[in-house]
Amino acid sequence: MKIAVYGASGYQGKLVLTELARRNIETVLAGRNPARLEETASAAGLLDAERRVADTSDQEALVRAFRGCDGVINCAGPFTSSGEAVVRAAIAAGCHYVDTSGEQLYIKKIFDTFATEAENAGTTVVPAANDGCVPVDLMAHLLADHLGPVEEITTTHVIVGGGGMSRGSLRSLVETIDAIKAGGLTYDDGDWHPGMPARHTAIRLPGQAQATPVMAFPVPEVVTIPRHIRLRHVEGLTEAALGDQLNIPLTPEIIASLPEGPDEDSRRTQHFTYVIDATGTDGRRARGIVQGPDTYGTTAVIAVESARRLIAEPAKPGVLAPAQAYHPTAFLDFLIPHGIQWIIEDASAI
Repeated sequence: MKIAVYGASGYQGKLVLTELARRNIETVLAGRNPARLEETASAAGLLDAERRVADTSDQEALVRAFRGCDGVINCAGPFTSSGEAVVRAAIAAGCHYVDTSGEQLYIKKIFDTFATEAENAGTTVVPAANDGCVPVDLMAHLLADHLGPVEEITTTHVIVGGGGMSRGSLRSLVETIDAIKAGGLTYDDGDWHPGMPARHTAIRLPGQAQATPVMAFPVPEVVTIPRHIRLRHVEGLTEAALGDQLNIPLTPEIIASLPEGPDEDSRRTQHFTYVIDATGTDGRRARGIVQGPDTYGTTAVIAVESARRLIAEPAKPGVLAPAQAYHPTAFLDFLIPHGIQWIIEDASAI
């Protein structure tokens, strides 16, 4: 098994390399800057790993960079401006593809653009193989099985601690800030709609007696959940307090002056809670809860396992949501030794 990591010298890419090395999976380091690839290979203890240089503006070079690999993990954001080229090259090279993007409109565009191309090539594409989308999408599928026909799913993301975002995440934030401020897409009555007001303005989070104010937020699973669950409404939320932070000006110069990303000690302090509230067509309700540490470290584990499973346990070709590509319970249980906890509660506990 050989997996190429595009954007290998970036913050998330280095964490993915570390996870691949821990699991003894043969790795190809791919990216735009040969000097940074050499430096990264040395720092990661991957001196024998291949380094392949390719810019997203050179499609032929990208395809050559992925030739002979079984899968590609794309960590090179912002994905909105460069991700499509990497997807196209992976398909052309006959590689299964996952990425670590959280950019909602980009993720939808991958589904809309590459489904037929990937299917014809016999490859599988799973965008948003990250700490949030994969476990939340899988949990939504389990909730639908638990309740029967589903009317509505609401997902809420809460992250505390961790030392802030990486430079790559901040660049993605800047590139998609207008969509974020507008609340992103909502799935309603058979299609995705931008800028719809959230149905929920407060959510009672696990372990809290009082409801927390929330706001609409462009989470990836709003794009993926309706692809495997028939329902009328999906919306994504986060804490309303985040809205004030979105108004802080971020220039390329400011971002470049910041640390590459949170250090390991800071990541250890981070904790995420993802809440998935589902309502059945008969009015019954259930809640799924996913909790864990270190969003960047967890994303590395999920991205590597996502790619590994596509290679070792092939899913159907095309662009797939996580729950279409992986067995929900098996994947969630795989994450437990990595500090991830998941549970389904009935309505009495909500």
